[in-house]
Amino acid sequence: MSEALPAIHCLRCGMRMESRQAYGGLRPVCPACGHVHFEDPKVAAAALVERDGRLLLVRRANNPARGQWTLPAGFVDADEDPQAAAARECLEETGLEVRVTRLLDVIAGREHPRGASIVIVYLAEAAGGELKAGDDADEVAFFPADGLPALAFRATRQAVQRWADGRRSML
Repeated sequence: MSEALPAIHCLRCGMRMESRQAYGGLRPVCPACGHVHFEDPKVAAAALVERDGRLLLVRRANNPARGQWTLPAGFVDADEDPQAAAARECLEETGLEVRVTRLLDVIAGREHPRGASIVIVYLAEAAGGELKAGDDADEVAFFPADGLPALAFRATRQAVQRWADGRRSML
């Protein structure tokens, strides 16, 4: 957190929070009641689906990175299992029902102000549905590993690289 805090007010008493050292870091602290505010991480889940050696990607219909491609992914809701979130997001964005098979990667580091600070990427396989773009995707397609379009985010590139490395090690 930087020295200049956004204008936030204490959830307990309404007083404007001040930036102070607390619990090992610079945090918003209420000068009136002493309440310390902790930012919770935003967690996203993604499904990496491979079919016949081709990777499922969605083209972003919204900013940031509008027009670029990414894995089907989105935020994990409160009390939602991240695997269920990955499957839900895949269905919403691609029309495909998937079965999560295993964890591929956990990627940390927020890429833009509205983005997740943690992305959990699962390998998944198609189990039904009909391929069609939906939600915040305007196109959806399977791509060969050697013919991928421009990928939107570092987390997507890292997960795809890990997938590609795993495929090469199996050859």
